Amino acid sequence: MDIDARGPRFGAAVTTVVLAVVLITGSVWLLAWQTLAFVLGAAGGVGRSPYGLLFRAAVRPRLGPPTEFEAPEPPRFAQAVGLVFAGVGLVGYALGPEWLGLTATGAALAAAFLNAAFGYCLGCEMYLLVRRATVRTE
Repeated sequence: MDIDARGPRFGAAVTTVVLAVVLITGSVWLLAWQTLAFVLGAAGGVGRSPYGLLFRAAVRPRLGPPTEFEAPEPPRFAQAVGLVFAGVGLVGYALGPEWLGLTATGAALAAAFLNAAFGYCLGCEMYLLVRRATVRTE
C-alpha cells in the first residue's frame, strides 16, 4: 500500500532540525534518539517511526487529502541508510574520534535536508539503483 509522500518529507524536516542541534551541541543523547527513530523507521516503515506517528496524528489531519503517493520501500530503505550514518556518528561521539561523529552526522544531515527542502531523497534513489542492478530480466 502506498504512503502519503508528505509524511517522509515531514520526517526529514524534523530529522534535519534534530541533526543540526546534534552538530551544534554535540549531544550524544539526542543523536541516540535520532538513531532510535531511524531504527523504528527502518524496522516498521516510516509510518511507525516517531516522526511518522507525529505526522499522522498532528499534521496530516490539518492538511488536505494527499495528492501524491509513493511506495513505502524506498523511504524505509532510506531510514536504514540514515541508521547506518547515525550509528557511525553515535560511535564517533561516544567513543571517538569526534571527527567521525561530526562527519557521519553531517552526512545524515545533508541527506535529510535535501529531502526536507527539495523533496530529493538520496536513500530512496539508492534503493532504486540497487533494485535496477539486482532485478533479473528474462
